[in-house]
Amino acid sequence: MAQAKIGVIGGSGLYQMDALQDIEEVKLETPFGDPSDAFIIGTLEGTRVAFLARHGRNHHLMPTELPFRANIHAMKQLGVEYIISASAVGSLKEQVKPLDMVIPDQFIDRTRNRINTFFGNGIVAHIGFGDPVCEKLGDILYESISHLELDEVTPHRGGTYVCMEGPAFSTKAESYLYRSWGATVVGMTNLPEAKLAREAEIAYATLALVTDYDCWHDDHDSVTVDIVIEYLKKNAVNAQKVIKEAVRRINEKPPVSEAHSALKTAILTPLDKAPTETKEKLEVFLEKYL
Repeated sequence: MAQAKIGVIGGSGLYQMDALQDIEEVKLETPFGDPSDAFIIGTLEGTRVAFLARHGRNHHLMPTELPFRANIHAMKQLGVEYIISASAVGSLKEQVKPLDMVIPDQFIDRTRNRINTFFGNGIVAHIGFGDPVCEKLGDILYESISHLELDEVTPHRGGTYVCMEGPAFSTKAESYLYRSWGATVVGMTNLPEAKLAREAEIAYATLALVTDYDCWHDDHDSVTVDIVIEYLKKNAVNAQKVIKEAVRRINEKPPVSEAHSALKTAILTPLDKAPTETKEKLEVFLEKYL
């Protein structure tokens, strides 16, 4: 099977990585169904990178329809150790303007009815999730943005990403509520990914690409699809530059992440007493502990 050290999940507007060379398209099956699309695996800055369009290359999947478990399970099958997750977001702070990039370090969950664990069915695990983003990977993303000095882009290190259900954008009341919590950006996808990546012992960080001011801003029209698409296109170009620089830095000095041993003390069920069927389903995560 093809292997890749770094995984990139492309959000709205980012459906391909133009800089990938020697590419191959790989379709994977998982115990949790099919991923969002085939993986595009290629070489970037001297290392193999697996790219996945989160919503499918034709953007046919809504946030509520995303096969989060299949996507992360497939990344693990490919040998991915680091995931850079690019995500379109709305800003909840005046100083975080459209086209800016945020590397959040916290999440608030406002989703409903999303399965965000691989465990259950006879095996119980409770991962530590107080710091849901890999700090070292987040630092690399921030340093990459700063190094590139992109036009109209200000990088912001740290902050809280509110993950809402969607697919509708926020009401003004919700937007004001999130601002009162001190949150920085709002999006619809990254928290399930972050939880599952931690269970999969993959270092994870979000590259949040600001498209708008949500709907709280007095001098900013309510969010429309036209506004979002205009900034999505600009953000996609900038994101590819940042990801390329980040991959170079990861390849030069791969960071050791606490995420890489997240299951070491998380599994409560004695695995020799666990159901065989469940162990087989989770083998890609459990093999080093069996």
